[in-house]
Amino acid sequence: MNRLTNITKTVWVLSLVSLFTDTASEMLYPVMPVYLKSIGFSVIYIGLLEGIAEATAGLSKGYFGKRSDQSGRRAPFVQAGYALSALSKPLLGLFTAPVWIFGARTLDRLGKGIRTGARDAILSDQALEGNKGRIFGFHRSMDTLGAVLGPSLALVYLYFFPGRYRQLFFIAFLPGVLAVLASLLIKDSRGPLTKAPGTAGFFSFLAYLQSSPPAYRRLLIGLLAFALVNSSDVFLLLRARQSGLSDLMVIEIYIFYNIIYALSSFPLGILGDRAGLRTVFLLGLSLFALVYAAMTLVHGLTGFAVLFLLYGIYAGATDGISKAWISRISAPEETATAIGTYTAFQSIAALLASFFTGLVWYRFGSGAALMMSACLTLLVIVYFLADPSFQADRRAR
Repeated sequence: MNRLTNITKTVWVLSLVSLFTDTASEMLYPVMPVYLKSIGFSVIYIGLLEGIAEATAGLSKGYFGKRSDQSGRRAPFVQAGYALSALSKPLLGLFTAPVWIFGARTLDRLGKGIRTGARDAILSDQALEGNKGRIFGFHRSMDTLGAVLGPSLALVYLYFFPGRYRQLFFIAFLPGVLAVLASLLIKDSRGPLTKAPGTAGFFSFLAYLQSSPPAYRRLLIGLLAFALVNSSDVFLLLRARQSGLSDLMVIEIYIFYNIIYALSSFPLGILGDRAGLRTVFLLGLSLFALVYAAMTLVHGLTGFAVLFLLYGIYAGATDGISKAWISRISAPEETATAIGTYTAFQSIAALLASFFTGLVWYRFGSGAALMMSACLTLLVIVYFLADPSFQADRRAR
C-alpha cells in the first residue's frame, strides 16, 4: 500500500475506535449538566468536577506519553486508556454520591490522558513525511463524526424518553465497548521502539522542554499562546442563546458545527501536506479571530449558522494540523512525549482561558470577552508570521 495516498488499516482502526468513544462521550454532553443538577450538584460543584477532570487529563497526557516512549510500546496504553473511558460511563449512572461521580468522571479523563500520546505516536508512525496532515486530518474527521452521532442519538432518545437521563449512561456504554473491542486489533507492528531516555516521575515529561529541538519549543510557545485565548466552546453557544436562539436551535447549531468540523478536517489535512501545515494553521487562526469578533454583532439563526460553519473549518484547520506539525519536528521515539507535553500544557491553558473569559464576560459583558479573544489571536498570528523558521515547515533534525 502506498501510504502517501492511502489510509492504512491501523489508522482506520484507530479512527473507528475514536469514533465509537466520542459517540459515547458526546451522547452524554447535552445532558450532563442537567443530570448533575438533578442529583444535587450545584453550579460550583459542576465547575469543580470539570476542573479536576480536565486537570487530570492534561497532566496525565504528559506523564503517560513519556511512559510510552520510555517503554517503547504504544498499543497497551491505547487499549487501557479506551477501556477506562468506557468503564466510566455506566459508573456515572450507577452511583449518585458526589465522591463516586468525581471518581467516575476523573476515570474517564484519566483514560484520555493514558491513550492520547501513544495513539498520536502510532498515527505519526503510520504516516510518511509528506502525508502527516492527511493522516491526522482523517483521524480527526472520524473522531469528530462521533461528536455528531452522539448528541443526535441523545436527542432521539430524549424525544421518546424525556427526563430519563440515567439510562442514557448505560446506553453510552455500548459504543464504548465497541471501541475497546476494536482497540484490541491495534498491535505494536514493528516491535518495541528505541526507548527514550529519562526518569519515570509524574512530571518527568517536563524535562523534554530542555532536550527537545529548538523548533519544537518555538512551536510550543505559539500553540500555547493561542490555547490561552481559546476558551471553551460553551461561551459561543451561550452567546447564541443570549441572542435569542432557543435551546433546540443551540443544540442543532452545535451538531452543525461538528458536521463541518468532521467534513473539513481530512481535506484540510491534505491541503496542509501540499500547501504547508503552517499555512493551513494560520488560515484556521484567522477564521477563529473573525468568528469571535463577528459573534458580537450577529443576531438570528442564519448569521450564527454562517459563523459556526466558519468555526467548524477553523477547528478542522488547527487540531489535527497542530499534532501533525509536532510529529514532523520530533524524533519517532519521542513523539508521544512531544505530543503529550503539548496536550498537557494545552489542557491547563484551556482552563485558564475559560476562567479569564468568564471573568471578563461577567465584569464587562459577552462582547468584550469575545472581542478580547479575537484581538489576542491576531497577536498569535503575528508571532507565527514574524519567525522565519516557521516558513520552512519541514522536520527539524
